[in-house]
Amino acid sequence: MPDLVLASASETRRRMLESAGIAFEALPVRIDEESVRASLEAEGAGPRDVADALGEFKALKAQEKRPSAIVVGSDQVLALGRQVFGKPPSREAAAEQLAALAGRTHHLYSSAVLYHEGQPAWRTVGVARMSMHALSAAEIDAYLDVAWPGVASSVGAYHAEAYGARLFSRIEGDWFSVLGLPLLELCSFLRLRGWLT
Repeated sequence: MPDLVLASASETRRRMLESAGIAFEALPVRIDEESVRASLEAEGAGPRDVADALGEFKALKAQEKRPSAIVVGSDQVLALGRQVFGKPPSREAAAEQLAALAGRTHHLYSSAVLYHEGQPAWRTVGVARMSMHALSAAEIDAYLDVAWPGVASSVGAYHAEAYGARLFSRIEGDWFSVLGLPLLELCSFLRLRGWLT
């Protein structure tokens, strides 16, 4: 069986695969996410397509480094309507993101794209619908006093699986997609191909 490689620096994605008993190698790759996102949005791509493309770029780049491996690239996009949010570069940007999301419902799109032998072999995008409480500026500031800078690596400036849970009134959809990887679908495909033992 070929080696499985996760083309991601995400500690959460690593923990998910480890907890599921999946043997893999983490191989973080660098892509210019902001440029890719901006280019796709300029062409009219929706948030689901952006998440999928970012996952594919990561998988392809890692496959070039490990051509004999099965490579999984993954990314997550937060969308409020057609507006796509990236990772907040500063605490001020995090506060702005939270203020925009407060009292509204947004969507998280989490992609997984699997490359094998230089070709895309499988792909999916999981979706979760996230409804946030109305939040005052003081509540956002108090939240960031605790959560920042830990949430700097997360779109929307929250970890819904941790302290950020208190921000939400309702979460609908696949929990693994909330965390950033549609794990059930990935496991099912690996089993189907005989790559999961």
